[in-house]
Amino acid sequence: MQKLMLSAAVLSLLWTAACQSSTKKADTEMANTPAAGTPETDSTTADTSAINYALPDPKAFDGTIEGKKTALYILKGDKIQVAITNYGARIVSLIAPDKDGKPVDVALGFSNISDYEKPGAAFFGPVVGRFGNRIGKATFTLDGKTYKTEQNNNGNTLHGGPSGFHSHVWDAKQIDDKTLQLTYLSKDGEGGFPGNLTTTVTYSIVDGNALKLDYKATTDKATPVNPTSHGFFNLNGEGSGTINNHVLMIDADRYSVVDKGLIPQGEPQPVAGTPFDFRKPTPIGARVDTPNNEQLKFAGGYDHNWVLNTKVGTLAKIAEVTGDKSGIKMTIMTTEPAIQFYGGNFFNGKDKGKYGRAINLREALALETQHYPDSPNHPTYPNTILKPGQTYTQTTVYAFGQ
Repeated sequence: MQKLMLSAAVLSLLWTAACQSSTKKADTEMANTPAAGTPETDSTTADTSAINYALPDPKAFDGTIEGKKTALYILKGDKIQVAITNYGARIVSLIAPDKDGKPVDVALGFSNISDYEKPGAAFFGPVVGRFGNRIGKATFTLDGKTYKTEQNNNGNTLHGGPSGFHSHVWDAKQIDDKTLQLTYLSKDGEGGFPGNLTTTVTYSIVDGNALKLDYKATTDKATPVNPTSHGFFNLNGEGSGTINNHVLMIDADRYSVVDKGLIPQGEPQPVAGTPFDFRKPTPIGARVDTPNNEQLKFAGGYDHNWVLNTKVGTLAKIAEVTGDKSGIKMTIMTTEPAIQFYGGNFFNGKDKGKYGRAINLREALALETQHYPDSPNHPTYPNTILKPGQTYTQTTVYAFGQ
């Protein structure tokens, strides 16, 4: 697992990717959220003119969980502002300008710390781990020993289980108004995983318009490691309605075919000729309801892993999504080999976001940079085992422009 530094050349590439117009036209994640149903309202034409998008009140995040103080931290760049809480190292708000220069909150979340403790809120915006995504049958074997991890998703382990990274208060150090460092020690046996794993995630605003996440982890025993950011986004703004008209591009020729439990089966398969081909910018909803597609049926839409065409360990542009109303374009760069795209299939209107509006079916998306799901049970997948003396690193960047 290679260490990576963001060079000036890469920063230049990031600015270009985020700000230039594209020359092409664009979980069960929530383990505690009820299965999808008909939304309470038709939100495809939701009016956001009455919403005053602004960062939450930091005082609403002053609290105590597990005997540790929670807080809200604000990062400010020339063009974006981000609010992050140390509870789960999660993104609470991200304010970016739309095509008319109006501020829009593109990250879904809640307005106070108490709401994040409610059932169904677990995976709104946190860093998840120690193994993001799923481990099939909540079981893996490492160095001849079989480990049983916590079940929280149809007999599987999702995002580290109920006691994963998202459920703990991280130690926070605000370096400056653009940088926040968060550290968490996951103790040996937590969630069923071996080893004392120390993970540090550094959030920083670069080039004024991009949020960069640098991950670093070390362990005293061999253990699976696959953290990722689980931010929910709607680039038209929280409360603005469906994301089906967002235009998405993913630079991937293959994706993971899954079973009914969304566990990968065998080797990744070509996207060509399937509803999973986003190599050219395509509206998310254009093929999401393709009849008789078993993969879409299993997930209720998109909730799959795409294998990226880029070189692992090299920071490169891998995805781009544009809000159809706002014109806001989010460009994603990563050093990881894959990305999970979740299309909000299991929102059902029972949760209300920061601005008091219900979050309905397919009103948010997640784009989670990662290694493949269930990798510890698939020897041919890219390695996710971290050993003592090694340092896990990865970098992911979310840039915002028009």
